[in-house]
Amino acid sequence: MKTDDLVSMLATGVAPAPRGAANRRLALAVAVGLPLSLLILIVDYGVRRDLVQVMFWPMFWVKVLFPASIAAAGFVMLNRLARPGVKVRQSWLGAALPVLLVWALATIAWSHAAPEARMPMLMGSTWKSCAFSICWIGLPVFVAAMVALRSLAPTRAALAGAAAGALAGGAGAMVYALHCMELAAPFLAVWYVGGIALAVAIGAVIGPRLLRW
Repeated sequence: MKTDDLVSMLATGVAPAPRGAANRRLALAVAVGLPLSLLILIVDYGVRRDLVQVMFWPMFWVKVLFPASIAAAGFVMLNRLARPGVKVRQSWLGAALPVLLVWALATIAWSHAAPEARMPMLMGSTWKSCAFSICWIGLPVFVAAMVALRSLAPTRAALAGAAAGALAGGAGAMVYALHCMELAAPFLAVWYVGGIALAVAIGAVIGPRLLRW
């Protein structure tokens, strides 16, 4: 929306948007984007064959739930940033706390591991593709979120783009976890967090270009 168009709308007394419009549009974006992310996983990567077995391992749920928490926090931040004048408040803590938890687990695992086991724990066998895979799988959620934002009224475009990146990166990492064989906390602390951070950075850069009024 252009500034002149907004001024014209305000001058002609256009009725306010329905209450909860931002939440509904963003929820629809997730409902559209997340199945497409799952489709990318199934077509390009495949679900790990021992998924039922690893569901009984605590670290598998850490790998799934910490990015899911970041995605949820990104949704809350995005819901606030999509409305002019609404403060983000402490919503960012919802994204920061899961990262701090994984970093703490990684530090404990690193300190208790034998020196020769540390680098394999950190690098795993998929470090070269992990961050890219998270961004690629999360792309449909990011695109859907940005489309929803363009129909709303974000005034802090870079922050809104970064929040969309957190939502998409968290969703992408959560879905990618259904394929990924890595379970070591140091790997998750570096490469999963790195993939989500890359999505956040991309969103912050793209946001001002795509969300310009």
